[in-house]
Order: sequence, then C-alpha cells, then structure tokens
Amino acid sequence: MKSDIQIAQEAKLLPIKDVASKLDIKEDELEFYGKHKAKLSDELIAKVKDNPDGKLVLVTAINPTPAGEGKTTTTVGLGQAFGQMKVKSVIALREPSLGPCFGIKGGAAGGGNAQVVPMDDLNLHFTGDFHAITSANNLLAAMLDNHIHQGNALNIDPNQIVWKRCVDINDRVLRNIVVGMGRKADGVVREDHFIITVASEIMAVLCLAEDMKDLKDRLGRIVVAYTYDGKPVQAKELNAVGSMAALLKDALKPNLIQTLENTPALIHGGPFANIAHGCNSVRATKLALKLADVVVTEAGFGADLGAEKFFDIKCRTAGLKPDAVVLVATIRALKYNGGIPKTDLAVENLDALKKGIVNLEKHIENLQKYGVPVVVGLNRFITDTEDEINYVKEFCESRNSEFALCDVWEKGGEGGIALAEKVLNTIKTKESNYKPIYDLNLSIKEKIGVIAKEIYGADGVTFDPAAEKDIKNIEANGFNNLPVCMAKNQYSLSDDPTKLGRPTGFTVNIREVYVSAGAGFVVAITGTVMTMPGLPKVPAAEGIDVDEDGNIIGLF
Repeated sequence: MKSDIQIAQEAKLLPIKDVASKLDIKEDELEFYGKHKAKLSDELIAKVKDNPDGKLVLVTAINPTPAGEGKTTTTVGLGQAFGQMKVKSVIALREPSLGPCFGIKGGAAGGGNAQVVPMDDLNLHFTGDFHAITSANNLLAAMLDNHIHQGNALNIDPNQIVWKRCVDINDRVLRNIVVGMGRKADGVVREDHFIITVASEIMAVLCLAEDMKDLKDRLGRIVVAYTYDGKPVQAKELNAVGSMAALLKDALKPNLIQTLENTPALIHGGPFANIAHGCNSVRATKLALKLADVVVTEAGFGADLGAEKFFDIKCRTAGLKPDAVVLVATIRALKYNGGIPKTDLAVENLDALKKGIVNLEKHIENLQKYGVPVVVGLNRFITDTEDEINYVKEFCESRNSEFALCDVWEKGGEGGIALAEKVLNTIKTKESNYKPIYDLNLSIKEKIGVIAKEIYGADGVTFDPAAEKDIKNIEANGFNNLPVCMAKNQYSLSDDPTKLGRPTGFTVNIREVYVSAGAGFVVAITGTVMTMPGLPKVPAAEGIDVDEDGNIIGLF
C-alpha cells in the first residue's frame, strides 16, 4: 500500500493556470508561486463580486478518536465527486500548521486518493502565509516592549501585558519564559509567553477580514496590554498597524491549488479549532461562492468545536448562510466511543456500536439546532460489516438526517458520488433556516452557558476566580456583545478528554477569559487546554527526511 505522500508525489498535476480556467479565472488574474500554486488577485475578487453565490456545504465530524474519522479526506473526496459529476465546484480549506506536521497528528491535506496537492508544499512552507502572520505577531510584540523601554508614554503596566509572541512549532518550553534579562539596554525584565502561530489573534484577524481596510481596522483594535489604571491598550496606539499590514499584504490573498483529480481548491488561513475559531478565511469562502455552483468547506475537529464556531462566529460575522452540513463518522470511531480499545475495532461489535453511537446522535441534534439540513457521511472501512452499516443508516434516518456511504480514501471522487448525490438532493429539497445558537446581547457568562449546555450537554458552568475577574474587566471595557470562542479539548463533548460517547452529569470549568477585540470574539479557556502544544515522545519530525533527489519523505 502506497503512503499518502507517495500517492501525492506520483500524481499528474495540471499547470495551475489550467486548474484556474475551470473556474473561469484568467492567467493574468493569478499571482504564481511556481507551476502548481498561485494566489488569487484583488482584481479577480473585484471582478466577480457581483456574481450570484453558489451553495455552501460545511463538512464536520464527530469527536476525533485514534481510530480516525477522515473529515478532510471526505471534504476533498466530496469535491472530487462533484467534479466527476460535472458540477462546477471548489473546495475551501485551511492551511496546515507545522506544529502537528512535526508533532503527532501529521499534515492536513486529506489522505489516500482524496488529497490536495502538492501535498509536501502545502504541509510545509506553502506560500509563506504563516511566516507572514508569525512576523506580524512578533513585530507587534517587539514594538510593545520597545515602547515600554523607551519611556512608556502609554502608562502600560508590564504585569498586565496580554500580547504573546508566537512560533508555528510545538515547543512546550516557550510557554512561560522571562525576557529582558541582561543589561538595562536589553529592555524591561518581565514574564512572557509564546503561543503557536495558529492560535495568534492575527491568524483569526486575517481569516475574518473582508479586505485590506477591514484587516487594518481589526489589527488596530487588538488589545495588547492594560494600563496601570486598567484601561486597554490597542495596537493602533503603538502605531503598529501599517507595518503589520505591510507584512500581511500578500498573505491576505487566497491560495489556489488542486486535488489529485485536478479539482480547484482554495486553501487559506489555518486557525486551530480547539483554541481558535477553526475555519478557513472568510475571503476565500466568499470568493469561492462567487466562482462555483457548490463550495465544500470544513471546520476543524468535532462539530462541538469547529462547526459551532463556523455557525456562531464565522457565518454570523461574514453574513454567510450554509445550505447543508455533512457530518463525518466511522464505525470504528463509534465503537471506540462505546469503550472498545483500538486493537479490537476491526471485529464486528453491535453492542459497542450501539453504546458509542450516542456521540453521533448528539452531534446530529446539535447541528439541527442551527436549522441546517444534515447528511451523515459514513467513511467506510474494509472491516465494516453490513449489519453495522445498516444499523448506523437506520439510526441516522430515524433522526431526520440523510445518510450516505463514503469510500473516497480508496476510490477518490468515485467513492464520494453517493454522498455528493445525497448532498445535492438535500440542497434542492430541504431549506436551510440557519440561525446562531445564542444572542449577542446575552452576557458573556450566559453565552458560555448556552454553548456548554446546548452543545456540550453540560449541567452548568463553573468559573475560576481569575476567570470571574477577567469577565468583569472585559465587560467593564465594553466588549460584552461579542461572540464567544471556546477553547476546549477535541476528544470529548465535555472539558475532560477521557469522557467519551455522550457524557452527562458534568460541569464545564472556565479557567481564563480574554478578549480578541481585533478578531471580534471573546476566548474562554476550559480544562487544561494549552495554546502552545508540546511534542510527543516520538515526534513525527523524526521520520521526515529528504532523499538524494530532493524528494521529501516521511510526511503524512
């Protein structure tokens, strides 16, 4: 069996101008990054702005397990299936972070015969967007520390600096550091912190900005610190906006590549869904809707994280109305949720399936609360039995959800045609009545409570004293009418990653709350979620290399 990277490197790619032509994009509307990558120009965006919108399909999943679900693979395969059916379609995905590529999860280009390519470029430096975001983030940090060193005209309290430096690598030793040590000329000594680039507010700002003006407005609103009397200090007060925007000028433009079957794919932005809002850029999604009849996008991790934030933050902010949602599951993952160890998932076990399918049930219920039609895509494995498949099918259909088998990992677009047909039929026959789950006029605590109770199934929410103080300060400074971005583990509906299935009788604990005023949301951190991950005992980086011909090997 060939590895994902072998399949990707053996693919016959079209010149990117030929891929663009499928969307009626002219060569002079592209900004080329080699033969197979390009950025889409501002001129193109302006040209198509009055085109009618296509249909928007979100792909999400049950809570991830070690058994694998294949959400991105399904997203890519669904787009390829539309291509085989001669439907004018485009895929809109996030860019992968280097952190999981070299950590434990691997890349984010799909898998098997449903991948976006060039896979190695995409998973590594790509077009440099993440480097630009990292540089802009750290420029702001440098200007903040320099301001304090040069006299502190803004009266910033060094103990109330909230802006952190970032790097796009998992590196736990950078979570808590001390800066400014040495001579007086080396700056003010203080505690500092690093986060991973995909958790940076600038990543969220880039992904939610409509254009350069909106980007600069959002950058200016970023709260970097508080004064000695508790007033927020914003990036615009440090005169940092113009220089950050200059670094982000090209990164703001969406990227175009292709799938293994030459389907167009817009790849742009990459916030994590467990610690950020987990969706590709608004700019790429809106452009895709102007270029195609059907747009397939995805949101990170399970529907309790990525889909909730897609509906409550991205769609609300950008005025998007999704037409259908595909909920990806596997029988293996459902049996894992039913308490079966990973080593025994290949054996038929209807009792475990019936016990674990409650996780799928909760996600179906949650998605239906947003008023969007649901199609369950069951990602098929060779070990799945007919009895197991039929049980899941009947379970979904009895809960007013459509159902289709999906086999895109092995068969590419052909293996996704059944799902694509079901999605098209759903769009044609069922109306989307999308609405967010909570009102922005609720208090911060009330909004957190709605998410915890309605989406996670919690009995209630507890707040650490530090979080209580954070909320009081945020509301006192006028940021109370923003949506909430929950930072939570991805493995469980609860804030405890060991509680699988559909846990009940639990409360969610909030340990920290802060405002991302530029992005336009309040972040609530639950449990033990870290904004700077660490590497595992045996990181994926140990298996990655370059052969004598310059080919990257070991990437997955």
